[in-house]
Amino acid sequence: MATPIQLSTLGHRIRHHRQAHGYTLDELGAIVGIAGSQLSLIENGKREPKLSVLQAVATATGTDVTDLLSNEPPNRRAALELELERAQQSPVFRRLGVPPVKVTKTMSDETIEGILALHRELERRERESIATPEEARRANTELRLRMREQNNYLPDIEKLAEKKLKAAGHTTGALTHRTVSIMAEQLGFELIYANDLPHSARSVTDLENGRIYLPPASIPGGHGLRSMALQAMAHRLLGHAPPTDYADFLQQRLEINYYAACCLMPETASVAFLSQAKKDRNLAVEDFRDAFGVTHEAAGMRLTNLLTQHLDIPLHFLRVDGAGAINRVYENDGLPLPMDVTGSVEGQVVCRKFAARSAFAEQNRTTEHYQYTDTPGGTFWCSSQTGTTTEGEFSITVGVPFDDARWFRGRETQKRATSTCPDEACCRRPDAELTGRWQGKAWPSARVHMQMFSPLPRGMFPGVDDGEVYAFLDRHA
Repeated sequence: MATPIQLSTLGHRIRHHRQAHGYTLDELGAIVGIAGSQLSLIENGKREPKLSVLQAVATATGTDVTDLLSNEPPNRRAALELELERAQQSPVFRRLGVPPVKVTKTMSDETIEGILALHRELERRERESIATPEEARRANTELRLRMREQNNYLPDIEKLAEKKLKAAGHTTGALTHRTVSIMAEQLGFELIYANDLPHSARSVTDLENGRIYLPPASIPGGHGLRSMALQAMAHRLLGHAPPTDYADFLQQRLEINYYAACCLMPETASVAFLSQAKKDRNLAVEDFRDAFGVTHEAAGMRLTNLLTQHLDIPLHFLRVDGAGAINRVYENDGLPLPMDVTGSVEGQVVCRKFAARSAFAEQNRTTEHYQYTDTPGGTFWCSSQTGTTTEGEFSITVGVPFDDARWFRGRETQKRATSTCPDEACCRRPDAELTGRWQGKAWPSARVHMQMFSPLPRGMFPGVDDGEVYAFLDRHA
């Protein structure tokens, strides 16, 4: 059965062809064998016509049934009316409790456009209001669980990346800046490094003039610049439209990050490298990192795409800040992780016994640190390495269940810890003696991050100030 919008579109197309041939409702109705009033109901989307009636209308108006059944509005006026009808059927409008506007023949196109502009603003504000921290966490959790079901693996993007690399002439080794520039040129873009990018944007793509603007400097080795350029290209290659809600924004962000990782660490070469390392029982994040000239974090995260899918090894990945909060996470090996009531892990504080936190106390931070951890979910082996940015310390951890540690360098480590989290007695409950000594006698002043209270800039893309972006493009146009 056709939807109301499909019936309305069909009605508009019938009316368009009827009027183009100069028929009144009664005249065309007489030709096709129905009353003019019945034809009016069909044109207004109130009644679904029989196929025999459609065939008769098509014959009388010199068209065919396929054309009448097209989902394309026949003209601009019909498109406006259909968009308004669709908007007034939305839950956002219905919650207002006001009657829908009835379109008449005498209503101008400008009036309908004005009403539509109000509807679009209403929908934009609705999308903005639902992007609360709780909604963002829920959307992020749903995406993480969905990707876990797929082994964090997106085969279509893997194939696309290999195709584009081949077209740019890349065969082996680390992806160079020159090759990234060639990939951009093949897509019709020029890479330009600008020192006045908007504060709210990592990169800006000028679709009109074919330019991708990037910051002039990045982390040592330039991995960040290559990755940002590839992410900007990915939006075009993957056919992304402006995100409709926060979940759509997160999905797009995941896909562009995934594409960049596929280009920097191509599937075929990466799987060959990792398979040999597994055969040698010498898997190591740092070797994978160095082989492709990327960051430790990028190499660790790329393992989540490939180890389970190709080497049948479940694993977990953690990026944890100096305070112990989880910034980025993936697991499909059953590692017990802290969660809030929405099921979100990001932002939660990881157990103090995990290497992701204990690694901060290590003196040597240039190499990986290994540890076995006994947990309520089993025993896990992991490697952790720490780093520092302008925002503070962080650690990158990649780990696997005990039985799979045999494939990794560092499996001989004697370091072992026991975590009983989420049991409060593990590391969250204060020492009883110290609690008795100081409870009620201390009043610390919390360090509150202002971003907790700052709303995201309004705009089509969450967190991006449209005004800044447009002003930037205008300066460089």
